[in-house]
Amino acid sequence: MRRQISMNENWYFQRQDCGAALTLDYGEAVSLPHTWNAKDGQDGGNDYYRGACWYAKKFASPALTGAEEAWLEFRAVAMTAEIFVNGEKLICHKSGYSTFRVNITPVLKEGENLLAVRADNGKNREVYPQKADFTFYGGIYRDVYLLVVPAAHFALGHNGGPGVKVTPVLSGDLGSAEVLVEAWVEGFQQNVRFTLDGKIQDARVMDGHAQSMFCLENVHLWNGVADPYLYTVKAELESGDCVEAAFGCRTIGFDAEKGFVLNGRPYRLCGAARHQDRQGIGNALTKQEHNEDMALLREMGANTVRLAHYQHDQYFYDLCDRYGLIVWAEIPYITEHMPEARENTLSQMTELIVQNYNHPSIVCWGLSNEITAAGGVSEDMRENHRLLNELCHQLDGTRPTVMAHAFMLDMNDPFVMFADIRSYNLYYGWYLAEKEDNDIWFDEFHAAHPEAVIGLSEYGADANPAYQSENPEKGDWSEPYQALYHEHMLKMWRERPYIWAMHCWNMFDFGADGRSEGGKPGQNQKGLVTFDRKTKKDAFYIYKAYLSQEPFVHLCGRRYIDRPEEVTEVKVYSNQPNVTLRVDGKEFAAQDGNKVFKFNVPISGQHIIEACCGTLTDSIVIRKAETPNPDYFANGGPVVNWFDKPEEMLREGYYSIMDTMADIKKDSRAAKLLADIMASARKAHGDVAHNITIPEAVQRVMDRSTLEKTLKQASKAITPAMVKELNAALNQIPKEW
Repeated sequence: MRRQISMNENWYFQRQDCGAALTLDYGEAVSLPHTWNAKDGQDGGNDYYRGACWYAKKFASPALTGAEEAWLEFRAVAMTAEIFVNGEKLICHKSGYSTFRVNITPVLKEGENLLAVRADNGKNREVYPQKADFTFYGGIYRDVYLLVVPAAHFALGHNGGPGVKVTPVLSGDLGSAEVLVEAWVEGFQQNVRFTLDGKIQDARVMDGHAQSMFCLENVHLWNGVADPYLYTVKAELESGDCVEAAFGCRTIGFDAEKGFVLNGRPYRLCGAARHQDRQGIGNALTKQEHNEDMALLREMGANTVRLAHYQHDQYFYDLCDRYGLIVWAEIPYITEHMPEARENTLSQMTELIVQNYNHPSIVCWGLSNEITAAGGVSEDMRENHRLLNELCHQLDGTRPTVMAHAFMLDMNDPFVMFADIRSYNLYYGWYLAEKEDNDIWFDEFHAAHPEAVIGLSEYGADANPAYQSENPEKGDWSEPYQALYHEHMLKMWRERPYIWAMHCWNMFDFGADGRSEGGKPGQNQKGLVTFDRKTKKDAFYIYKAYLSQEPFVHLCGRRYIDRPEEVTEVKVYSNQPNVTLRVDGKEFAAQDGNKVFKFNVPISGQHIIEACCGTLTDSIVIRKAETPNPDYFANGGPVVNWFDKPEEMLREGYYSIMDTMADIKKDSRAAKLLADIMASARKAHGDVAHNITIPEAVQRVMDRSTLEKTLKQASKAITPAMVKELNAALNQIPKEW
């Protein structure tokens, strides 16, 4: 019989490259999961520790019979792991996100043994990721197990996989399915007994492989969030080893006009991307944190999740299977192509697919994310993607490949069509241009490439819930602007059924130590929920209004308490057709609507505002303030206060920040000032903004905006003094056109 023994306790940790002996003598006592970047990877400064650290523990040799083996299973060690038992190096594993195992039977000693792990998240050119807008936490941050198995056992050394592979093929009417079940066996050859749906088949092992075909009549489909039904297949050996695998029967398709198709019917996908980390604990999650994340996705009504930008915990893929969320799974081939790391992309993709093949929730394999962002397209990059694409098709003939393209990649570049399907990361309305430019982009792409499947893999706006505004604007990091942005994006998606999936960036705020903006250094704040999962931003509820079947009503602006305006807008999100607003216990107005309800309410003191729809209610407290609350603004005040009066900016016949960037570029002197200030602005976005190239088509969109609007998004990188100096310099340059 297979035994699984937790190895999470009684470790010693040393935050330096010092070896096992010193770690045991002087190390800090820790339990797993553990990361050494839980604090410094989230506090900003781009200075978190990246390098080699050591873990060590003593353990008793398990009781083995002559026909048993002992293996160690690491669910993930970031980023490169070297495993030592009793001083002997057994394996070097180069992926920070996947499971790997090692046979320790030959080096075990009777009595006490020493296990040591050298984990390294240091900078190099051979292991992805190395450049991206998130923290690369180091550590043994998932569970570790000691496995005791019979000498004849289901494969443990097969790329970290489960040893069993299940491929259901449905009939044309979806009424039945042929299910191919395969198993890989290590040790002496024995027959495999498969059990599925009450049927038993024995299969002969040949060259370590066995397979059987089952027929399921009246098949129960895995049908997304509505009915995520799972079957279980069991595989047994005469030696006593036994494994089980859950799987689902469904068909998937991707259509250039209908979008995603599940079980023969169009199935509109809308949800979010997820990073795995959490405030204060980094990526060292337990099942509790995974369950909380899934509960929030389900509450919002999401039916899809992009698990970015790396392989996530098996437990979370299991949750997606169980609750019916459609999954985009990918490897961390991101931002910057490194020719030296080609083999690493192939090995990480192999592990991703082998370990996750059976999950019905997964519908595509992500080759890369924004890989052209830091240098454009090269021939070596193309070759790397060709090999990855072929590998995916060899390992899995049932799912397409996908790429998430950076907005900087021109839509007509041949590289856009490299994968089977594609999505774009667009940030019009935040980093550049206006919200409406997203609509224009999709219309132009669909017209230019009507045969191409296209989706939206990233879009978003940063929001610090502490920041509030009566007049929210792009770049102010306010909660109201984020909500307005997502109102627009959901309407855009609803009107374009050909978008195969829309994944908001991001479901949760996450660690990005290179960032220093929006009042929370070290965080990307595009999440619909805060980093600690304690606050659902208003934007969360506009998604709930579009996606959830659970009746609800939500009053926006509960953190916008002090309001200097005489008449304030009160906004309500709901999936119900009508809402009644009550002020201080009295009915103020009733309104029919669709998702968004707006009321203009005069205020004079402190008021209790209540939104009602039948038995559904929500309430907030607001009060009239004499002046704006400085705590509601980044840097203590609205960015619009660069100048007290508009005339201070303008000089007739001369340039100013009120001109479009296209006009400013008409003069070489003005263009030089623009280039210098934009270089300063890029500093606000950390390493990922370096070396970015902007294609001509995207630059034209950016150039339609005024320089003033663009600068408002640069946060602390552009101070009021810099803006005034820039405008004064532009005021000295006459317009000669």
